[in-house]
Amino acid sequence: MAKCGMAKCGISAVFSDDRYNSVMKAAVRTRYGPPEVVRLAEAEKPAPKDGELLVKVHATTVNRTDCALRAAKPFIWRLFTGLVRPKVRILGNEFAGEVEAVGGGVTSFKVGDRVFGYNEGAFGAHAQYMSIPQDGAIATIPEGLTYEEAAPSTEGSHYALTIIRAARVRSGQDVLVYGATGAIGSAAVQLLKGLGAGVTAVCDTRNVDLVRGLGADRVIDYTAEDFTKDGREYDIVIDAVGKSSFGRCRRVLRPRGVYLASDLGTLSQNLILALVTPLFRGRKVVFPIPKQGDPEVARHFKGLIESGEFTPVIDRRYPLDEIVEAYRYVETGQKIGNVVITVEH
Repeated sequence: MAKCGMAKCGISAVFSDDRYNSVMKAAVRTRYGPPEVVRLAEAEKPAPKDGELLVKVHATTVNRTDCALRAAKPFIWRLFTGLVRPKVRILGNEFAGEVEAVGGGVTSFKVGDRVFGYNEGAFGAHAQYMSIPQDGAIATIPEGLTYEEAAPSTEGSHYALTIIRAARVRSGQDVLVYGATGAIGSAAVQLLKGLGAGVTAVCDTRNVDLVRGLGADRVIDYTAEDFTKDGREYDIVIDAVGKSSFGRCRRVLRPRGVYLASDLGTLSQNLILALVTPLFRGRKVVFPIPKQGDPEVARHFKGLIESGEFTPVIDRRYPLDEIVEAYRYVETGQKIGNVVITVEH
């Protein structure tokens, strides 16, 4: 993995010494734009309110959601995150760390618990400390997992689970996963196998063995074969990277087949098609909207990790002071699984 110093990565920093307990190190941005809008700086350390936990973050991730919010692309993000300037200065939705303090009325966790989870909406995981409600998407880390292994367990997998549940996948159905090596796709392959579905995965040549190892029954190398022209049909097609379309995949769907994608599509067509296609008998588009802050999510994946049914795929690790380089790498579109950020104290 390439290394870079703070100056090379476009990060500036001035830090107080440890006697200032009200501040922390964080990756901060005050405007929308490319990775370089993010800088390392001091930020106010959060204090847990009633019903909240203060988590000392040891690991987090940079993912597609972080990139989309940082750049406000598509533009529709600004309707929720601030039209001119972002409301949220510290991004990061996945985390793993240790409970540092608890607010009033907290009974589900205690100081010292090792926890992981997902904090979309409030974000804040790209920092040394973050707060989260005790009834948020948070659970204790499975025995034997490091913070770096636990952190990437909930973002891509959360979207994959939402898609699979919306498709109402049943044992014995044939499902194609396009983009099976990303955070969503690699999770989807594992979750589908756990349900007893037949899984065909689409990826590039260098990752064929990896995807087979995740449990795919059949792997198509898209650099050598067009999956829409091999004559096979599927009950469900999942586009886990947003690089295909219903129009292209329609020909491989069975008469009552379902197409689902991980994003809105180039012209937000997936949302429109999800409203229109169910009005007709035949193939249709379903566009699920994930539920934020669902406490069941983290507990669900904790159980799957403990049972051996799910293991998040990790591509690269970067320290927090190289988070700009991590953003750059994620935006190449070449990442495999997840990119983890380690946070030192």
